[in-house]
Amino acid sequence: MDDRSDKLRAFYAQLICAAARTEDPRIEQAFRTVRREPFVGPGPWSISLGGHPYVVTPDDDPAFIYQNTLLALDTTRGINIGMPGAHAYWLSGCGVREGETVLQIGAGSGYYTAILAHLVGPRGRVYAYEIDPALAALARENLKEIAAVELRERSGIAPGLPAADVIYVCAGAVQPAGEWLDALRPGGRLAFPLAPEGVLGGMLMITRPEQGPIWPARFLGRAQFVGCAGLQDEEAGRRLMDAFAKGWERVQSFRREGTPDATCWFAGEGWWLSTAPAALPAGNIRPHADITQA
Repeated sequence: MDDRSDKLRAFYAQLICAAARTEDPRIEQAFRTVRREPFVGPGPWSISLGGHPYVVTPDDDPAFIYQNTLLALDTTRGINIGMPGAHAYWLSGCGVREGETVLQIGAGSGYYTAILAHLVGPRGRVYAYEIDPALAALARENLKEIAAVELRERSGIAPGLPAADVIYVCAGAVQPAGEWLDALRPGGRLAFPLAPEGVLGGMLMITRPEQGPIWPARFLGRAQFVGCAGLQDEEAGRRLMDAFAKGWERVQSFRREGTPDATCWFAGEGWWLSTAPAALPAGNIRPHADITQA
């Protein structure tokens, strides 16, 4: 590994952590360690700042891929390796620990799978789900040397998910999948983009308590992703757009029972988000509204 590549990644990791406003040295070390080259494919590359047109790099100088930008995997479908500063911030909010089991829904080419594997370490496990055959093939090849990772080419909302400490979703949904909620261990954290496809929503983190139907919840910030197959609904999407216009920062709990009351921020089918707190706090990471793109 040449000195220039090491230098680029060292600067990039510092840049990402500054964008994420995180001081967690494990996050910086993960971004410093995992090389991006295998996951982005040969250059030149199409990059974007999010919400802007792609710009094609003049050549395949790796300096272009060590930026806080989106990197296209498929420009026609808008599929990218997401904004690293956003992911660093969300991962910091999830508090991924060594030895934990993580489910990643939407592995893409595997870059953030490799970051997760670094965070859980050799005693941990990452189950990465990717439904797109072409992306799954890329991820399988890119991750084949990482023993902690198991790539599964199937939907991440099907029954039979392993029990997990963290579920990290990289596809937008208008509701949490029941399979995700059931797979969480007590104390487990689910982070998913509550966002209609192509619409700016928010990265919601839900923590499963030891017992009870009221779970701590909070938005880590705004987020926009490609849609998760099976978890989109046009009418719910319209209502979510209205809800985000009225104070998403106030959400404090996720409820699986009871009738939505005056504290209801948004109600789905069999669940709702409330501005009233749960018994346990949802964590003290501050919402970071200007990190949006994945």
